[in-house]
Amino acid sequence: MLDTLQSARKVVGAKQVRRALNDGKAVRVFLAEDADPRVTQPLLELCGEKNVPVEQAASMKELGKACGIAVGAAVAAEVR
Repeated sequence: MLDTLQSARKVVGAKQVRRALNDGKAVRVFLAEDADPRVTQPLLELCGEKNVPVEQAASMKELGKACGIAVGAAVAAEVR
C-alpha cells in the first residue's frame, strides 16, 4: 500500500492534502495512526465528504519514509 507513494505523484502535509482534496486532485489519502487526531480527524471527515479512500499507515515515521522525506508525516495523498 505505502510503496505506491514512492513512485506516484503525491503531496505531503495537512495543508497540501486539504488543498488537493478541495481541488478534486486527491486519489487516495494516507493517515498515520500515531499522528495527532486534531490534524487527521478533519481530513478524515473531508475524505468522507469527497468520497476519497483512506489508508492507514502504522506510524508517521513509516509514512514519511514512504514519501521519500527524512521526517515523519501525519498525512499524505496520492494525486492525479
